[in-house]
Amino acid sequence: MKFSENWLRSHVPTQASRDELVATMTAIGLEVEDVEVLGETLQGVVVARIVEAVRHPEADRLQVCKVDAGQGELLQIVCGAPNARAGLVAPLALVGAQVGELRIKPARLRGVESSGMLCSARELGLDSDASGLLELPADAPVGQPLAEYLGLPDASIEIKLTPNRADCFSVRGIAFDVAAACGSEVVPFDAAPVPAAIANTLPVRLDAGSRAPRYCGRVIEGVDAAAATPVWMAERLRRGGIRPVSLLVDVTQYVMLELGQPMHAYDRATLQGPVGVRQARAGEQVKLLDGRDALLDEGFLVITDADRAVALAGIMGGHDTRVTDATTQVFLEAAYFAPAAIMGQGRKLGLHTDASHRFERGVDPALAPVAIEVATRLVLELAGGKAGPVEIVELPEYLPEPSPIVLRRARILRVLGIEIADAEVERILRALGMQVDALAEGWRVVAPSRRFDVAIEEDLIEELARIHGYERIPTTLPGGATRIAMPTETRLDEATVRRQLVARDLLETINYAFVDAAVLRRWQLDSALVELANPLSAELAVMRPSLLPGLVAALARNVARQAGRVRLFELGKVFALERPAMDGRVLAERSASAGAAPIETLRIAAAVCGDAVAPQWGEPTRKVDFHDLKGDLASLAAASGAELEYRPSAPGFAHPGRSADIYRDGTRIGWIGQLHPGLARVLELDVDVVAFELDLLPLSERALPRAAELSRYPSVRRDLAFVVPEAVSWAALSASVRQAAGPVLREVRLFDRYVGTGVEPGFKSLAMGLILQDNSRTLTDRDVDSVVTEVVAFVEREHGARIRG
Repeated sequence: MKFSENWLRSHVPTQASRDELVATMTAIGLEVEDVEVLGETLQGVVVARIVEAVRHPEADRLQVCKVDAGQGELLQIVCGAPNARAGLVAPLALVGAQVGELRIKPARLRGVESSGMLCSARELGLDSDASGLLELPADAPVGQPLAEYLGLPDASIEIKLTPNRADCFSVRGIAFDVAAACGSEVVPFDAAPVPAAIANTLPVRLDAGSRAPRYCGRVIEGVDAAAATPVWMAERLRRGGIRPVSLLVDVTQYVMLELGQPMHAYDRATLQGPVGVRQARAGEQVKLLDGRDALLDEGFLVITDADRAVALAGIMGGHDTRVTDATTQVFLEAAYFAPAAIMGQGRKLGLHTDASHRFERGVDPALAPVAIEVATRLVLELAGGKAGPVEIVELPEYLPEPSPIVLRRARILRVLGIEIADAEVERILRALGMQVDALAEGWRVVAPSRRFDVAIEEDLIEELARIHGYERIPTTLPGGATRIAMPTETRLDEATVRRQLVARDLLETINYAFVDAAVLRRWQLDSALVELANPLSAELAVMRPSLLPGLVAALARNVARQAGRVRLFELGKVFALERPAMDGRVLAERSASAGAAPIETLRIAAAVCGDAVAPQWGEPTRKVDFHDLKGDLASLAAASGAELEYRPSAPGFAHPGRSADIYRDGTRIGWIGQLHPGLARVLELDVDVVAFELDLLPLSERALPRAAELSRYPSVRRDLAFVVPEAVSWAALSASVRQAAGPVLREVRLFDRYVGTGVEPGFKSLAMGLILQDNSRTLTDRDVDSVVTEVVAFVEREHGARIRG
């Protein structure tokens, strides 16, 4: 929000200096970002009129001007401005004046005497325009000091507002805060109704329900739209960051800056009526003031004329109904649109306007009739004409009404830790425009309708704190003992997971949780996505359902920069509208309680490529493969004591013959394998990438460690070699062995796999060692033989295996 200091002081008189005012505003939460001082060094600069302008005899681009500066005789000025001409009124720096770094002295330019300098706005430090002389109105009083004529010195102050302070998007809104902080009072505002001089009206219809519950309109006839915007108004607009356009437009902008109510002026001759507000239809188009054709959907609100969309409600007016210098009849509009109805709509079209900025944050619902009266008075005073009656249409059931709030003295003391005198509490609240009634325990307070941010008792206490002064609240350290939470031993913590993978020579990476939907389509991961309503960019429009796309993209960037061996991992959350089929039990429980609410899942993922080990003389060079990464995963599982099972799988992004789902206790918790070569080509990767991704919670769960006595009796080892079909996995075979051997089996070790002579095609030989031990006695040969016989029989029955001869 940018505004003129003098304009603010006209609403709230205060003796505070500019520096004190700026410091006070920042202290109460209206952070001042910039102060541009205007017109402090304009001594000796006056309003002057060029009486005569002829070409310089020695220079084509210079003119010799005879200038009336109100001194009785004409001054001769040599000027190079392209707009210098007879009759122009412009600023003149007299001899002795200081303009920027230049001290004006009598000069001779190409042999011609010059006694002063005609100035541009930029030379005077009033604007950035340096294209020519600053053109003043033809009726500007010649000889008057320019500073006096323009209301200078002044300052353009820019403040940074938080989204909850929509009431301060106006000079008058800021004035209430300044009055409360400076111990002053806001000057009463004249918004007396302008009586109707004609009977002409336009009927209004509201068909948008709670999205547009109030609309005010007024017809004014016989206006002179070509009339010039007065200097005082143009300067206030300019110092508020708005460039004057034309009188009727400038009036609506002026009211918006002063009161905070966006307005729009229509050319009445272009409207048939009735005027209405409704939801846009899908595919509907409207041509906007900036000339673009906006394609709308049902989320937009439109202003209609006989059901024809003519403007975007709360965002921008239409091109076909705009006012021009030829306009003689005006229809003024001021409305209240609910913030949710306007929020984000402008960004869909790449638009950000002063009106949408205010409506998105909330405009005072009671302000529209006031703004219509103020704008009407300005139009009549500056452009003439006759006004019709104000047409006010509203849906009272949808208009927000402030609710009374009870503020207790004891609560103020409890929250702030200090007592504030009753008189000071009442002064602050009333200065902020609130209605205050005393109660036995405190006060009954009703906030003004512009203060959307004041709804509960703590909001009022916050207002007292910031106006009374945060520096007056003593710093108090919290007391009491701090509870230290002990980490659980039944789960592997994230730091241990990270250390374990780093110890396996992997580097951690961190990627955005937002991804491009197009990338997910390449990975065939584009189902149940959580889309963002207001993304940072089109490339970051959805929440990631998997860590792998971002992780592999980071790997690809490293490969593209000639990194031959890349080993990365990431620990982070993924998001989906429903949990992927890794944990059906959790999905059923969450779906029953939360419907389709987005679900967050903590995952661990890794991706590797290049050499299996760093090049060195003692190891042969080979490429990393499935089993290398499986070993890294096995080391991570060993830290939690997890027994993992691998079952062949083929998701769309994976190599069909080098991919497996990972299970723990019969539940799928992740995937490991090589990326599909087709996907690698699409990602412009010319290396084989092996990766895994798992849910971290089921992987990290572990049994509570318990101390146990070591057996005092010796262990016995028996080696067996089974010939089994090639399709039988070691995981399935070892599980059968453990089941058959019973509690005396301490460990089963695979030490050989053989195919070839002596083993028929389609079969393989797996040799294993069984380590047997009992805690209560030494196992006899009969005990061991019984276990081995049971194992052989069970494996033959379950897997069609036989003992290799």
